Amino acid sequence: MKVGSIREIKAQEFRVGLTPEAAQEVVAHGHEVLIESGAGLGSGYDDAAYEAVGAQIVPDAAAVFASADMIVKVKEPQPSERAMLRPGQLLFAYLHLAPDPEQTADLLKSGAVCIAFETVTDRMGGLPLLAPMSEVAGKLAPQMGAWALQKANGGRGVLMGGVPGVAPAKVVVIGGGVVGTNAARVAAGMGADVTVLDRSLPRLRQLDDMFGGQFGTAYSSAATLAEKVAEADMVIGAVLIPGAAAPKLVSRAMLSTMKPGAVIVDVAIDQGGCFETSHATTHQDPVFEVDGVIHYCVANMPGAAARTATQALGNATLPFVLALADKGWKQACIDDAHLRAGLNIHAGQLTCPPVGEALGLNSVTPEEVLGL
Repeated sequence: MKVGSIREIKAQEFRVGLTPEAAQEVVAHGHEVLIESGAGLGSGYDDAAYEAVGAQIVPDAAAVFASADMIVKVKEPQPSERAMLRPGQLLFAYLHLAPDPEQTADLLKSGAVCIAFETVTDRMGGLPLLAPMSEVAGKLAPQMGAWALQKANGGRGVLMGGVPGVAPAKVVVIGGGVVGTNAARVAAGMGADVTVLDRSLPRLRQLDDMFGGQFGTAYSSAATLAEKVAEADMVIGAVLIPGAAAPKLVSRAMLSTMKPGAVIVDVAIDQGGCFETSHATTHQDPVFEVDGVIHYCVANMPGAAARTATQALGNATLPFVLALADKGWKQACIDDAHLRAGLNIHAGQLTCPPVGEALGLNSVTPEEVLGL
């Protein structure tokens, strides 16, 4: 199989779909690897690093799309990239289709087979290809929020850890999953007064047991959420429903109760965001203000730590890349129910029911497509 990876063109996206280490493994399995020239530079990998492991450098993305059987990339394909997909070609990347009807329509029209990183599962019910980026985004969230809290950046001018005699920042994390746990750990490590909200009592108990009171926990009832949001200097949205649009948990009315200069960091923005007032921003222009509240809603947060994020993502995706290349997408999905869960689009059919529900489109299951 010819496996290709291209330079990401989404604004300020510096990650790359295949590291040289991953390319070396794919070549060792008897496949060809095509890399667009300069694709790895944002993560610190030059063309020579790929050539040294047997990959072929090609001049542009069009050359990769024209020749490769499988495209491995990071972020959802942009319009110009979607136009280069062809029927039967395999795309393996983050897609986040639920809040993106235009992308969904283009991918359906392309006739390509599209497997989304974010809906691949594991035996524990987790999302193994989303988890490493959730860890990176969770750890970045308090760091970015602390920057936004600085007065020069529009915030309240509150220091996360305070100083003797002055209280630390109050940070509320909505969601106790991978993003929320990592965000809480880092915010608490910065000295902030942190509370994690979640609707799962077993998860709240687990967090208490794991972290021994480093941060507080509370059940996320509507009343508690409203109370904590009003008190907060920073609110981090860390809610995920796999494959589906994020629920709008913080309304415009609730936002109006927040302190002037308070900050929200919406890590769920890839799935549409969990604040009613959120819209996606970029690393170049990361924040905006609504009702005096600073919003940080960068849709590719892990791109800020491109080398770390690329390496973490490559470690997670490599076994699936090899399975897809060795067996072909169909047999790989038949053999592995967890990879099969990642199948979002096949030959003009939507194969992810949660996306269908979010966009009001008809869908079938991956099992129906595969005749299982």
